[in-house]
Amino acid sequence: MRKTFPIVIGLHLLIAINCQTLPSNIKKCRFGDSKCIVGSMNAVIRQYSRGLSAIGMRPIDVVGIEDSNVWNNAQIGGAWFQFKLFNQANYGFENTTVKRIRGFGKDPTATIMEIHGQIPSLIHKGNYVAKGRVWMVALNATGSSTSDFQNLRFILKLKVIPEYRNNKRYLKIYELVPVVNISRWIVWLDNLFPENMDLTIAINELLNANWLEFWNELEPAFLNIFSGVFTSMITDTFEKISYDDMFLKDNETESSN
Repeated sequence: MRKTFPIVIGLHLLIAINCQTLPSNIKKCRFGDSKCIVGSMNAVIRQYSRGLSAIGMRPIDVVGIEDSNVWNNAQIGGAWFQFKLFNQANYGFENTTVKRIRGFGKDPTATIMEIHGQIPSLIHKGNYVAKGRVWMVALNATGSSTSDFQNLRFILKLKVIPEYRNNKRYLKIYELVPVVNISRWIVWLDNLFPENMDLTIAINELLNANWLEFWNELEPAFLNIFSGVFTSMITDTFEKISYDDMFLKDNETESSN
């Protein structure tokens, strides 16, 4: 009994540490109460842009991104292009407004969850490596890049599976599909042609004058990046707070939260 007592105490402490609940200042809602859930989400975004460890929320005013291959043509023929981004960060998620949600009912697997939102301006900064040959012009450059995705509207479609821990349901995302629309894309790639600043400016002007065509071409790559960013932002909260603890229990009132 003496040997097992410390082990039992340790197990209870471990369970207590892992059983996180929402802080009392975050409003709980009923399952499926779309209006309440939207309001609570927006309140958290406004109040905790620097993150909230109690719910596993990372800072959203600066969001890091993994290295990304945006364009990766094979080096074949007279026209090909490769473009990779690294040391990336996004700025502006703290200005997100959630407009509408779907799902988030008592059974989270009964339907696809959806989060609809809008960001006035999402700024992307990073470094790039570009290699290619276009119109007999060879390109081999490294520099900094800045993008402004203006009036970005998104729909996140989530499929989740429940994972039971301590008799509570924790959600794991097994698919997140983003739908993204923007009103304007402003981009600047520094140092494209180190020996020819005029050509660097001309190519950047060409990109911005024809931004929609380039956006349509690169949209699949950008959606893949957005999928990873949004997934990482949500996953930690789902891991730390059980789905059951995110909502009011049947016999619980808002005033008792």
